This record gives sequence, C-alpha cells and structure tokens, in this order.
Amino acid sequence: MLKPKIHPYIPIIIGVISISLSAILVKLAKADSGVIAFYRLLFSVLIMSPLFFYKYIHELKELTKRDWIFSSIAGVFLAFHFILWFESLNYTSVASSTVLVTLQPLFAFIGTYFFFKEKLSAKTILSGIIAIAGSFLISWGDFKVSGSALYGDLLALIACGLITGYLLFGQDVRKRISLITYTMVVYSSSTICLFFYVLLKGESFGPYSSMTWIWFLLLAIIPNLLGHTLFNWAVKWVSTNVISVAVLFEPIGAAILAYLVFSEKLITTQIIGGLIVMVGILLFVIDIKIIKKFFWKNT
Repeated sequence: MLKPKIHPYIPIIIGVISISLSAILVKLAKADSGVIAFYRLLFSVLIMSPLFFYKYIHELKELTKRDWIFSSIAGVFLAFHFILWFESLNYTSVASSTVLVTLQPLFAFIGTYFFFKEKLSAKTILSGIIAIAGSFLISWGDFKVSGSALYGDLLALIACGLITGYLLFGQDVRKRISLITYTMVVYSSSTICLFFYVLLKGESFGPYSSMTWIWFLLLAIIPNLLGHTLFNWAVKWVSTNVISVAVLFEPIGAAILAYLVFSEKLITTQIIGGLIVMVGILLFVIDIKIIKKFFWKNT
C-alpha cells in the first residue's frame, strides 16, 4: 500500500477538533433541538448531492428491500439521537453530555451480543463496569447540582443508545454499498423523519437570524462531513482502534471549548467521572495482547 501524502494522525486530530465543535455549535444555534437536527442533516444532504448524483446514484439499484428498511430505520435512530442529544445540552453541561455520548462503544458491545451473538470477554465486561461507574459518578454530581442536569444526563445516555442502534442497523448494509450511497440514503431518511417531527411538534422552520443559519451550515460541514469523513479516510491507513481512542478526546476538546465560549466550569465529579469513563473505554478498544507483545519485545 502506498504511503499517504500526509501523516494520518494530522487528519485524525482535525477530525477530533471538528466533532468537538458539535456541542458548541448546537448551543450557539438559537433554535429548537428538532430544527437544529433537521437543518444539520438537510444541509449535509444538499452538500453531498452533486457528488452522489454524479458518481454513485447507480448504486441505488443494488439496494434490496431489506437494505431500504434497515437504512430507513437507521435514519430514524440517527434523527432521534440528534434530537435527544441536542436537547440534553439545554439541561446539562457540554462536558457531561459529550462524555456520556462517548459511551457508544459499550452500548455497541451490548447490541452485538444480543443481535449478533458475539461473545463478551472478561476484558469487555470489566471495561463496561468501569465506564458505567464513571457515568454514575457524573450523574450523581449533576444530581447534586440540579435535577435538570440529571435529566440532561439521562437524555444524553438515551441518545448514546440510539446512535448505537443506528450503527447496528447499518452494519449489514455498509458491507455491500459505498459510504457515500449509504450516508446519502440514511441522511435523507433522517431528514424526512425530522421534517415531520418538527411539523408535528409545531416548531418553527424559520425565520432565523443570519448567525443561526451559519451555525446550521457549520454543523453540517464541520462535525458531519469534515469530522467523520476524515476518520473514514484515516481508517485506510491506521487501525480502527486508533480512531476509537482518538474520539475519546472529544469530551476534553468540547469541555475546553465550552469553558472558552460559555464559561462552563467543571466540577470535581465531572472530571473524575469523565476520566473513569475514558479509562473504561480505553480498556475496551485497546488490544491487551498487542500491548503485552510490545512490552515483551522492548524488555
């Protein structure tokens, strides 16, 4: 395999910064959660459309009925993930919300155990217990701050479960079609779902200030298309585990940005709980055998 023109870690760092901006941009956008999610995905679809219609539209013929159903369900899960996560930011801190959403890998192993009968190793169970303990500590600290903060934590946890459902339903489909086609189908179904959600809720599609429209557009470009696209490029050159570990820095980046932009301060339980969660997820994604092999060779 030819070496990339730039070191893969550079796009990974840019990708982490990009997704760290997501919670900040949501809080800056002065609109209801459903509306923010709708425009984030709508603008993503519009930006992707020229490339999709030029190069990938023929792949739609390859989708089976099952593919369409699973992709549509994935889109609905993604829609409500955004709604609940964005809503959580109205009640709890950026730090707590992003840490709890980062529990996604642990939700994933529960899902793969029940749906795909994948075995759970002792390391997996231990990492889950550690991360859950950390999330409880965060929630306990937020409960002492206010009941509404705890409610926000709960919304973030449900949002985490929904994004895992989105990934599980898309797992089978992604094996047969390109990333662009799959993303286009899922984002489109998610946009349609959000359109009816906003309509039924009676939320306003507009008008909004020029700055709010800019935040909507930046949400589509930076966390959606820039952040995740760079991860998808980098995974060709580095292990998926490297990406998984890198994503753990999202809460750190988001917390720093929240302090700079909104003057949000961290309480002790958030810091300790967040660190415990990240230790648990690190244990989950890192291959212990590779680490042992590395140290054995270097001793």
